[in-house]
Amino acid sequence: METKLVKIDPCRVEDFDSELKEAAEIIKRGGLVAFPTETVYGLGANALDPMAASRIYEAKGRPSDNPLIIHIADADDFEKWCICENKKALCALKESFIPGPITVIQKKKSIIPDTVTAGMDTVAVRCPSHPVARRLIELSGVPIAAPSANTSGRPSPTKATHVIEDLMGKVDMIIDGGECDVGLESTIVMLKSDGAVLLRPGGITREELEEKLGEIQVDKAVLNKLGEGEKPLAPGMKYRHYAPRASLIALKGSDTDVLEFMKSVSDDLSVGLICYREDMLCGERVQILGSASDKEEMAHRLFDCLRYFDSMEEIKTVYTRLPDTSSIGLALVNRLIKACGYTVKEL
Repeated sequence: METKLVKIDPCRVEDFDSELKEAAEIIKRGGLVAFPTETVYGLGANALDPMAASRIYEAKGRPSDNPLIIHIADADDFEKWCICENKKALCALKESFIPGPITVIQKKKSIIPDTVTAGMDTVAVRCPSHPVARRLIELSGVPIAAPSANTSGRPSPTKATHVIEDLMGKVDMIIDGGECDVGLESTIVMLKSDGAVLLRPGGITREELEEKLGEIQVDKAVLNKLGEGEKPLAPGMKYRHYAPRASLIALKGSDTDVLEFMKSVSDDLSVGLICYREDMLCGERVQILGSASDKEEMAHRLFDCLRYFDSMEEIKTVYTRLPDTSSIGLALVNRLIKACGYTVKEL
């Protein structure tokens, strides 16, 4: 398949309507378009077309029991596609976080194909804030099903170059809209009549959610591996994700112990390190996740750090810092433990 690459400045979306109309036509006829959002790049198809949704799974090599998120352009359209059991909670989320990096799971309406929801009776819906994504959905005239635009299991794409590396020749169009702002996939919340459950942490933190919704439950799959036969309630809960080609091992221990261990292996040419800026380690086999006090920077940098070592064939093992779980740290730990297949080295 020939993939068309289009560059669009998100600050001047109105100047690129012809390119976005072309992308929307691809969506309407059942094709695939990779596009930027404020979280990561998404691989989009018509969410009302079962065959189009199937092409997403094929292009990514994504397991068919891993549901997709549908993206809408208008925050008032949630109830077109799902049945709201907790209107008060949904209104609170709309007032504070939507449009934005949050996905809401509710009972689906029959118009949404089972292909999109992996046969589940619920659907994940999100209204992105990114101007390119919003305009593409508007012009398409349909909700767009879109997981991250990467090969399944690989680190999520925060730059168009990541998408090109994984999906060139597998999709109809890639829209280059620059680097994504947040750098982690959306927060996923399931709304129930009696409250809410956090299924995947992201840019909207648990603490921020609880300010608006009251105490919320955190699903065990956020920090623990699902058991054999357990079905995921949301995208990304079951399988190993975000993994670089080298073996990734997370380090857990005091700052002193972690830094001493990193220094002890730093001369090994087969080892890569992902550390804090304050660790004062440097070299081509070192990636700086961010400052220890700036988790937003870490979130923005994480997937780029994981992909960095893929071009270095000599790197067989990557050791990474593991932040604490406060604020967006919960999302960082969630991504890292999934990326390393729950391999955590206690120091």
